[in-house]
Order: sequence, then C-alpha cells, then structure tokens
Amino acid sequence: MEAMSDMKEIKAIIHPHMAGKVVGALHEIEHFPGFTLLDARGQGRGRGAGGAYVVTEDDIDYHRKVVVVVVCSDEIAPALTEAIRSAAHTGTKGDGIITVGNLSEVVRIRSGERNDLAV
Repeated sequence: MEAMSDMKEIKAIIHPHMAGKVVGALHEIEHFPGFTLLDARGQGRGRGAGGAYVVTEDDIDYHRKVVVVVVCSDEIAPALTEAIRSAAHTGTKGDGIITVGNLSEVVRIRSGERNDLAV
C-alpha cells in the first residue's frame, strides 16, 4: 500500500557562498530526503537604497544565486524550512527567499513509488 499524505516542494534562493552551510544544516535533520542545487541569476526588489531598478541596454545587472529544491513530506517541511532559513541568514540585503508549495503527487522514476515512499 502506498503512503498518502501531503507533499511539499521547498525552494530557497540563497547566496552561493551559503550553499555549503545550508546543505550541512539539511543533513543534520533526521530523514532528510535529499535536495537539488541549481545555479541562477536574478534581481531582487530594487537597486540600492530606496531606488527602483530601471533597465537600460548598457546596464543589465544580475546577481548570482543558488536555488535549493527539496521535495518532502508535509511533516518534515517546517524543520527543513527553518534549517534553510537559519543557515542561509547573513543579515544582509539579498539573503534570499524560501517558498513552500503543495504537490499533488510525487513519483520515483526508478521504482514507481509514490508520495512519502518516493522521498
């Protein structure tokens, strides 16, 4: 019988130099399901203190980021989210953002296991 519970996808956009610390914190959590790291570039809310970013042809400025993706059961999501938040925190602008979304189904390609059994 396959486990049927709510599944979550956690995505965190963080400073690249904090990735090692975040991965270490995730590995400290019991039943950690694994993760994926993606290199990314982007922009935050604005450009400097109080200013809005205005694109010009000569001045397109992207910041390097890392995206951490974790698929997990609903029960472990709060612990994983807090581990990422505390490990990625520097207190400076651009620390990043964490999103947590619901997944309707997770399937492991190799075995066909679903949901909790897949992670």
